[in-house]
Amino acid sequence: MNSKKTLLIVAGGLGSRYKGLKQVDGILSNGSPILEYSIYDAVKVGFNKIVIIINRFIPESYIERLEDISKANNFELHWVYQDMDKYIPAGYDYSSREKPWGTGHAVLCAKEYITEPFVMINADDFYGKEIYQLASKEIDHQNISESQFELIAYPLSTTLSNNGTVARGICTVDDDHFLLKVEEQTSIRKENDTIVYTEENGKEIEVDPDTLVSMNYFIFHPTIFDSLEIYFNDFIKSDPQPKEEFYIPTALQKMNEEKEIKILVRTSPSHWLGMTYPDDKIILKNYLETEIQNHRYPKNLWNSIALS
Repeated sequence: MNSKKTLLIVAGGLGSRYKGLKQVDGILSNGSPILEYSIYDAVKVGFNKIVIIINRFIPESYIERLEDISKANNFELHWVYQDMDKYIPAGYDYSSREKPWGTGHAVLCAKEYITEPFVMINADDFYGKEIYQLASKEIDHQNISESQFELIAYPLSTTLSNNGTVARGICTVDDDHFLLKVEEQTSIRKENDTIVYTEENGKEIEVDPDTLVSMNYFIFHPTIFDSLEIYFNDFIKSDPQPKEEFYIPTALQKMNEEKEIKILVRTSPSHWLGMTYPDDKIILKNYLETEIQNHRYPKNLWNSIALS
């Protein structure tokens, strides 16, 4: 077994559609945002190192809160800022950049902090208990290697929002459940009884509700960092548009095509919920209240801490 079991949380986004810092927005009266439920579920199954990628807008008061929680609950905690200049070639002018470089760059920023297989998640997604149990077993069984990563995916129909479009990585797999292709689509939505997205040429494409999609729940080997650094450098050399992003699925697709790795795709055993829009919060709030009533979570996640 690995002595270190690491959870990497990507929390550097600016929440443009949510209109606020949803990474630290408490859901219930206990003040815990989604990322604390993720940490709680991970720690319960043996994860003991948490690395969080953040932006400079995360309040110091929240950093202090989670520092106290980590000390009281005996897990290692690292904060990493996703600053614009990290891994940028000298002399490159990014002054017109309006937002972070994307999830691929966010993961790359953790390179100096992680030397063991690790799980990567989004801070604003609730992934459910059982998925962490599955990931813990995969790491313990040494199923993650330089040549094989894993993606734990969800059926598309279970990941939509009633409040607007969503971005998802649509997966195509072979007969052995290895990833053939993942395509990032940013305009997925319900249209009456169907699910569609709009291509760049304006054409609407219908998608099967059971199609597996990436919600950025990956189990990586640390060798991914070397590839990400190369690909991000290529991305910068392409002179991207001010809002263009370097996505993890795009990098994985390239690694897959170049036969560097195989990516096993598993279906998540858990329920997913997210907060893309402000009105999504009440859905998550109601779900968590039900989970507490069913004794799946304590009312206060961190009973050993006197939270204000």
